[in-house]
Parts: sequence; structure tokens; C-alpha cells
Amino acid sequence: MIKVQNLTKRYGSTVAVNNISFEVKQGEVLGFLGPNGAGKTTTMRILTCYMPPDEGKVTIAGHDIFSDSLAIRKMIGYLPENAPLYNNMGVVDYLNFIAEIRGIDPVDRRSRVKEMVTLCGLEKVVGKIIGHLSKGYRQRVGLAQTLIHDPDILILDEPTVGLDPSQIKEIRELIKSIGEKKTIILCTHILPEVSMTCKRVLIINEGQIAASGTPEELSMQAGGTVTIRLGIKAEREQINQTLSGMSQIKDFKYIETDRDNFHAYVLSGTHEASAVDLFHLAVDKGWTLNELSLSKATLEEVFLNLTIGEK
Repeated sequence: MIKVQNLTKRYGSTVAVNNISFEVKQGEVLGFLGPNGAGKTTTMRILTCYMPPDEGKVTIAGHDIFSDSLAIRKMIGYLPENAPLYNNMGVVDYLNFIAEIRGIDPVDRRSRVKEMVTLCGLEKVVGKIIGHLSKGYRQRVGLAQTLIHDPDILILDEPTVGLDPSQIKEIRELIKSIGEKKTIILCTHILPEVSMTCKRVLIINEGQIAASGTPEELSMQAGGTVTIRLGIKAEREQINQTLSGMSQIKDFKYIETDRDNFHAYVLSGTHEASAVDLFHLAVDKGWTLNELSLSKATLEEVFLNLTIGEK
């Protein structure tokens, strides 16, 4: 659906986007992550034909951003970080105005506006002026204008910034429901948004792609290990020798306990199956387990390793 090849954008001597390439498949919800100033918004502005790149090629559903930008704009719904709202207009008047400039047939406008009011949960504020709404409801109006022309692709830039936890949850659930039918790029630096709404993640740092994959894949790419907590009853020296001989255990640390002949360890394994291997090993040797738990790097840890830890 979206294909980006060798994209570069400069602002004077500053390279905001540096030769990046990626694809977004039809029906995919992609989390586009990066710290402030990483190049996220610049990339989104290029995809929406708001600004041209200096180098590279972008095609959306087969349309080139240079030669066929009008066709692309018709099929994209874009919600920038600051929603394009007219605060002196009423909610319904504003949506009617957007429907008109989007070229929706006058016969269909009323039903389309009504559909957006229902979809975006605006029933309680249809008679109000946009400037009088809470930040959460203004974001909902922004989403409604993004969706009103029924675009195939949604590009959402920081859709929950400045919202309280309750409002964030509401907008998140709305995005998830929309994502069942649309191709979505969710551009943000708020990591829980991505974990809860996106199936694939792309991390950009200093204008370049730092990583791409599912959250699970990124955990392995960034750290390459899983952490295992092991509580076991056996001779300590025998346990140490056994762990040292396991190729899938990268290293381990002994933790003092006050229980007779029970020993605790924190281990670094090469993959999730390392925990299963430990379980079968304990069974084979007749050891008693009282703890065997596994944890992987969180998306936050991956993000920090890729954007801050490498500096």
C-alpha cells in the first residue's frame, strides 16, 4: 500500500530524514516511533504530500507523490499533532464544511456527518462550539474530519498528546476499532500506544531507521536475550556446572537465599525455549523447582537501547 525508497529531507544543513526505506501493507497498523526531532513528523508530511522530499521515491497504492499527489490526498486521512479545527465553528457545521471541501456529494453529507458523530463518540457535543470542548473531544472532532471522506489510509501524528489517562484510553480504543478496516500509521513517542494498538513497529532515530518488526522481534533484535529467574533445590556446585555447560544460557548470577539447599539464580537465555530446556533438565535430574519465570525486554527498553543507549 505504501512504499518508501531512499527518502531524504534536509532543512538547510540539518538532515531531518536520511535515506530511509520501508513499506506498509494494506490493512496494517504500523507504529512509527522515535524521540522528539527524530524525523517522524517530517516523514509523515512527505507521505501526505504536504512537502516534497529532497531525494527518494514514495508511492501510495501505486500513485507517485510527485506526479499524482491529488489522487494520494483523496485516499489519505491525516491528523497532525495540532488538529486543523476552527474553534469558532460548531461541531456539525465544521464536519459539514470538511465534507464539502472533501467533495462528498450533498445528498450524502448529512448521513456521513451523522456516521462520524456516532463513530467518534460526539453525540454529547453536537450542539457545542469546538472552542468550548475539552481536549479529548477536540481530538475526537479531529479524528472525525480525518475519517469523513472514508479514506483507505490514516496517518495519525501524536493523536493522544496532552490528553488525560481516561481520554487516552478512549482515543486508543477508537483507533483500534478503526484499524480493523483501515491502513494506519500511528506516529508517536508514547510507547504504550504502540504496544496496545500496533502489530508492527518501526523506530526512527536521528533521521534513520533504527529497527523494524513486531514488538517481540524487536526485543530479540535489541537485546538478543531473555531473562529467567530460577529457584531450585539441588547441590549448588552441581547446578553451577550444569548451567555453565548449557549453550543457550549466556550467563547467570547466583542470589543468596535463607532456605536450606534452595538456590536462586537470574539467567540470561538466548531464546524463550531456554526456560523450557531448564524445566526438562530439572525433571531429568530430579531437582525440585520452586520458581521458573521468564521475561523479555519491554518495548520501552528496546526503544531506549536503540535511541539513547547507543549514543
